[in-house]
Amino acid sequence: MRINKFIASAGICARRAADDLIRQGRVKVNHVRVTEPGMDVQENDIVMVDDSPIKPAERKYYIMLNKPDGYVTTVHDQFDRASVTELVTDIEARLFPVGRLDYHTEGLLLMTNDGDFANKLTHPSQKVYKTYIARVKGFPKPADITRLCRGIYLEDGKTAPCKAEVIRQYPEGVEMSISIYEGRNRQVRRMIEAIGGKVISLRRISIGNVRLGHLPLGKWRHLTQAEINEFVKEK
Repeated sequence: MRINKFIASAGICARRAADDLIRQGRVKVNHVRVTEPGMDVQENDIVMVDDSPIKPAERKYYIMLNKPDGYVTTVHDQFDRASVTELVTDIEARLFPVGRLDYHTEGLLLMTNDGDFANKLTHPSQKVYKTYIARVKGFPKPADITRLCRGIYLEDGKTAPCKAEVIRQYPEGVEMSISIYEGRNRQVRRMIEAIGGKVISLRRISIGNVRLGHLPLGKWRHLTQAEINEFVKEK
């Protein structure tokens, strides 16, 4: 089995993140440090991440979490901030987030120990739309919304076409719905800033056809089989 797939099947992280662990020198096979992502491991090999032995999980878990503000969507954080993994109790398996939500962004986050599942959802070719509700300070003009929808230039390049609309107006600004399928760092916030607005709060309400619904903030639940099928079906 390819080593990045082995790491993903153990619930450490998705395959692309596993490649990063390998390049960082954090993976050993039979007590020898590995730095090349392309190697294969055999059935009796001892694989270690950060000097801890790992093995493929026997049962796969797929859950959704309503992430609160103030949690990182990484398993380990260099600043020792609270992680979303601390909110998922009663599951002994090692789960990891599928993609990320910014530290101050709330809402729908998927977690799993199935690396293939995570890889399919996060691969750019899948174009899985993620919908956010943004409370914005300022009043974007119709021309600004059109620019967002067509793709807008940020410091790391032009964004892909998206779906955006104003759904409510307040004295100090508006509430917007924005759907994107890219996953750049702080992308929605930077897109809003590019048209002269400022995001006051941001919440993700859906990924593909799977919606957060009325799940309370900070709580989680297992995905239904129908929801899992929405993500794994062939496009």
